[in-house]
Amino acid sequence: MGLLRELYYILLGFLQGLGACWLFLFRILRYTPAALLRWRIIWQQIYSVGAMSLVLIMVSGFFVGMVMGLQGYNTLSKFAATSALGTLVALSLLRELAPVVTALLFAGRAGTALTSEIGLMRATEQIAGMEMMAVDPVRRVVVPRFLAGVVSVPLLTMIFSAVGILGGFVIGVSFMGVDSGAFWSQMRVNVDVWDDVVGGFIKSIVFGGACSLLAVYEGYYSHPTAEGVSRATTRTVVNSALAVLVLDYLLTAFMIHGV
Repeated sequence: MGLLRELYYILLGFLQGLGACWLFLFRILRYTPAALLRWRIIWQQIYSVGAMSLVLIMVSGFFVGMVMGLQGYNTLSKFAATSALGTLVALSLLRELAPVVTALLFAGRAGTALTSEIGLMRATEQIAGMEMMAVDPVRRVVVPRFLAGVVSVPLLTMIFSAVGILGGFVIGVSFMGVDSGAFWSQMRVNVDVWDDVVGGFIKSIVFGGACSLLAVYEGYYSHPTAEGVSRATTRTVVNSALAVLVLDYLLTAFMIHGV
């Protein structure tokens, strides 16, 4: 009975948190049209969460592409199909690796920064001061950061894919001896724009929205203490990782089977 009671409270807490997160999203969306008029603030946040993550994304993408090149060549060589290495690298990156890994890296770098920044504003009573001056902190603080994350993740995903394909090309062509013409021609023939490129782009938009929402939500509702901010930052990373993996399965199932 104790175990069942504990599971009940865990499930109840999860549902309460999920409902509160959805209500917070609706509140953000209500202020989004007005926030778009203040594009300079959004641009500053895009630079903070997107451009400042660029080096991490490029380095990670290049090495992921190199690993895919090594593993793909090792597997395809058993079937005398090394000319399809470009297709293997491109499809792996565009469909799955680039959106998922970029979202996880974004959550670890930019998501934690958003949570800690908003959490410290809560702890130092800056948010309470805005409320006392009749300034809605969601519209002024949360919405620009949320929109910056939604915009940044798809752009970072495209860069991750491009650099990853370059890494696979370097390993496959320069070190493994795959013909460069076959590498690019096979990729061009077998990669479909709608199923592969657009599908991965849609995933990145959803992942960006989920990671950004969780980051600003945890920061906004964190306890106004140093321990509360640290716990909120930890929850951001854990919940974002779980959300990305669950959403990746759901979106993949829908795109492939329509269910």
